[in-house]
Amino acid sequence: MLDTLRDRITNALGSLRGNKKLTESVVNDALRQVRRALLEADVALPVAREFIEQVKERAVNAETLASLTPAQSIISIVHEELTVLLGDSNVPINQSDGGPTVILIAGLQGSGKTTTAAKLARVLKEKDKKSVLLTSVDIYRPAAIDQLKTLSETVGAEFWNTDSSTSPQDIATEAVTHARRSSIDFVIIDSAGRLHVDQKMMDEIERVHHAISPHETLFVLDAMIGQDAVNSASAFNEKLDLTGVVVTKLDSDARGGALMSVRQITGKPVKFIGVGEGIDALEFFHPDRMASRIIGMGDVLTLIESVQEKADEDKAKQLEQKVRKGRRLDLADYRDQMLMTLEMGGISSLAKMIPGLSSSKLPELGSADEVVRREIAIINSMTPHERERPAIIRASRRARIATGSGVEVRHVSQLLRKYEKLQKTMRKMARQQGKGRMQIPGMEQLKDQFPM
Repeated sequence: MLDTLRDRITNALGSLRGNKKLTESVVNDALRQVRRALLEADVALPVAREFIEQVKERAVNAETLASLTPAQSIISIVHEELTVLLGDSNVPINQSDGGPTVILIAGLQGSGKTTTAAKLARVLKEKDKKSVLLTSVDIYRPAAIDQLKTLSETVGAEFWNTDSSTSPQDIATEAVTHARRSSIDFVIIDSAGRLHVDQKMMDEIERVHHAISPHETLFVLDAMIGQDAVNSASAFNEKLDLTGVVVTKLDSDARGGALMSVRQITGKPVKFIGVGEGIDALEFFHPDRMASRIIGMGDVLTLIESVQEKADEDKAKQLEQKVRKGRRLDLADYRDQMLMTLEMGGISSLAKMIPGLSSSKLPELGSADEVVRREIAIINSMTPHERERPAIIRASRRARIATGSGVEVRHVSQLLRKYEKLQKTMRKMARQQGKGRMQIPGMEQLKDQFPM
């Protein structure tokens, strides 16, 4: 997520750390590099200019330059100003005091509106335990309607069928009326999009907006489009008075300029970010956490939330008890942990959330997920007895397992050696805990677990 922008800003700020005493010229040089990184990331020029001026005003003063830790002071200032630029804090969804909360999804075609509607329904159902009705007023694209219907079944939301002979505003009104009669908590309405902003589209969505008076009007913005997407958001905001923005495709090679510019230009908060194609790849947007990621400080809170959401509590407790008692973890336990890691985005994704670590610092983690998938396939090719007693896996068994999983025998041997190394680490952790000084393995040990 925003890897290039993060690495360039981290490098620019890293140049400050080598100076025991900072001068105004050194600060100016570092901020010049930050400014260049922002512009290359497609951040709007006025936004980049104002951001640099704010940081410079705070950084170039006698107190900061005379600080015992001047570099840390400036990094802290950049973090604080980035947080302000991105929106200070998370802004929750507006909700109705009585009756269903109505959410209108707007945006250009191809920005991810339909999948975002379904992802949002999943968040509301699974995290907030709310009932949700999905519908589409895109009467021009039957495929989009069918897609939303299929996605609604996937997330367990009700779907209001669309009649292409009915006007978009009537479809929306009927869906809201049905939700009110059925005591449904949320109605999410996916609107039609175009390849570019045009008067016909704007007039149509304005009529829909007027007919239902939504509590939330969310603009879905494709992070890959750059400044054009922000211009589109401004056009929609002038017509609809948006309440928030959802930035999609942040898992791609997006430069990030749209994310950093949209709040400043439209005045509307980013409420969610799309971080993948999966139906669960929608996150609440936290400006302070994103600011930490951008300057290489990691995002421990999101990492913790991801673990809490994806982890199987019963299996986690069983594993913890094994570790505490110093018992051996079998290969089925190892496989379960690897599967959970993949569900949370993979090794490389998790590494980026840990302060001081990134794919640029640990490049070999970039292909670690392939190793994880290979090892899961190897373990799946074993018998239950072999997973429980790996010591019995000799040459003939290794050859059979390698054939069954489509790998070479050396890959099976690598896994078994890694497993034995892990056993030693776990036994050491158990002994340390018994002495009241349990330590968690560092990332260097994690890196050793994934030889390429």
